[in-house]
Amino acid sequence: MSNSSSISHFLLLALADTRQLQLLHFCLLLAISLAALLGNGLIISAVACGHHLHTPMFFFLLNLALTDLGSICTTVPKAMHNSLWDTRNISYKGCAAQLFFFLFFVSAEYFFLTIMCYDRSVSICKPLHYGTLLGSRACAHMAAAAWASGFLYSLLHTANTFSLPLCHGNALGQFFCEIPQILRLSCSKSYLRERGLIVFSLCLSLCCFVFIVFSYVQIIKAVLRIPSEQGRHKAFSTCLPHLAVVYLFISTGTLVYIKPPSMSSPSLDLALSVLYSVVPPALNPLIYSLRNQELKAAVWRLMIGWFQKH
Repeated sequence: MSNSSSISHFLLLALADTRQLQLLHFCLLLAISLAALLGNGLIISAVACGHHLHTPMFFFLLNLALTDLGSICTTVPKAMHNSLWDTRNISYKGCAAQLFFFLFFVSAEYFFLTIMCYDRSVSICKPLHYGTLLGSRACAHMAAAAWASGFLYSLLHTANTFSLPLCHGNALGQFFCEIPQILRLSCSKSYLRERGLIVFSLCLSLCCFVFIVFSYVQIIKAVLRIPSEQGRHKAFSTCLPHLAVVYLFISTGTLVYIKPPSMSSPSLDLALSVLYSVVPPALNPLIYSLRNQELKAAVWRLMIGWFQKH
C-alpha cells in the first residue's frame, strides 16, 4: 500500500506491446498532431491576417483553434515519447501539470463552443441587434470569461484530485493523466469529494448543453422562415460545422465521465479518450474550413501567398 506522498511517478497505459506497433502508434500520433497543428495554425493565421475576418464568429473560432492546439500539445507529445522510447513513466508533477493544462484547454473549448452558439443565435434570430449584443468589447469580455472559467475549473479539479491519498499503486489505465483514472487509485472513501465536483461540473455542462439545444431550436425556426433558398443554405452552412463539433466533443467527453464502471475496459476507455482528446483538434479545422467559404478562401490566399514568397 502506498500514498500520494510516496509516489514520485505514474505509469501510463502502454499503447502497444510489440516494438512494431509502438512505432506504428508513434507515426499515427505524429500524423494526427501535424494535421492538428497545420489546420489550427492556418485558421489562426488566416483570421489574424485577414481583416475581413475580424468579426465575432471568426474571433471565437480563432480562440477555439487555440484551445485545440493547447489540448493536443498537452497529451500527445508525452504519448509519442513513450511509444518511441518504450517507456510508461510520467513524473508526479508532470502528471499534475498535464491534467491541469488538459482540463484548462478542454473546459475553455466547451465554453467557447457555447459562446459560438450564442453568436450564431443572435446573428440569425436577431440580426438587427447583432452589432449591439456582440460588439468588440462584449466579445473580449466573453472570451476573457471563457479563459478565466477554464483556468479556475482546471485549478479546482487538479488541486482537489492531487490532494487525495492514493492507496492503489501508481498505474494509470490511460495514455495521459485523467481524473477518472487517478480516482481509481485513491482510497475507498477519499474520492467522494472529487466525485461531487465532477457531478457539479456535469450539471454545469448540462446547463451549457441545454442552452445550445434551445438556441439551435430557435435558429432552425428562424432559418425555416427565410424565404430564399440561398439564404437558408448560407445560414445552415455557418451552423452545421459548429453543431458537428459540439456533438463529437460532448458525446465522447460525457461518456468518459458518466459511463458505469461495468462498461469500463482498457480498450473502450482508450477509444473514448482518443475520440474526445485527440480527434477533435485534428478534425475541427477540416469541418469548419469545408463548410465556410470565407474561411476557405482566406486559407487558400494565405497558402498561395506563402508559396509565392518562398
